Amino acid sequence: MATSGSRDFDLDVAEIIEEAYERCGLEVRTGYDARTARRSLNLMFADWANRGLNLWTVQQGTQALTAGTATYTFDTAYTDLLEVVLRRSSVDYQLDRMSRGEYLYLPNKSQTGRPSQYYYNRQTTPEVTLWPTPDSSADSIVYYYVQRIEDADALVNTTDAPFRFLPCMVAGLAYYLAMKKAPERVQLLKVVYEEEFQRAADEDEDRVALKLQPSIQYLRVN
Repeated sequence: MATSGSRDFDLDVAEIIEEAYERCGLEVRTGYDARTARRSLNLMFADWANRGLNLWTVQQGTQALTAGTATYTFDTAYTDLLEVVLRRSSVDYQLDRMSRGEYLYLPNKSQTGRPSQYYYNRQTTPEVTLWPTPDSSADSIVYYYVQRIEDADALVNTTDAPFRFLPCMVAGLAYYLAMKKAPERVQLLKVVYEEEFQRAADEDEDRVALKLQPSIQYLRVN
């Protein structure tokens, strides 16, 4: 018997909800059943942003700089900055991240020059502040940022996640629904969800060579 030859299996929001309800021993019977499940799915996506880095949400962005302007506003879909460089004349210079306190303690915040540090203010509308204040309008910053996971709106939509996360997505939604509709299954479904999420999270990481460098300390005896 021939194989299918296809590798495009996916679930739309309606199918995810249906599978989650079945794991709770229930069925989707009303429009409210679907609406409350979709709300729980979006809340779960918000929780995923708090659980760690989801690689498929990492995007690259560029911000042109203006001489004399230190602070720039980003889109509300930005949840965090990962790496930032200053690009000047096709050469990239790494920028170091400062904490809120470190930025506050800078004695001369109006100092101008080639920026070497930045403070990312994680408000509802996030901002990045560079220091020293840029001295050239020909520069730009290039950065990787974490983008908010797209909402599950229409039932016919697919979700903004790779297929590897479908098992934990369904398991997580089943757990969320059980808290509201099948409390006798909460503990079982929570265990399944956490195991599924951990497997997906362990797989969703960069593959890089590991280099270990010994630290040698010298003891001086007087």
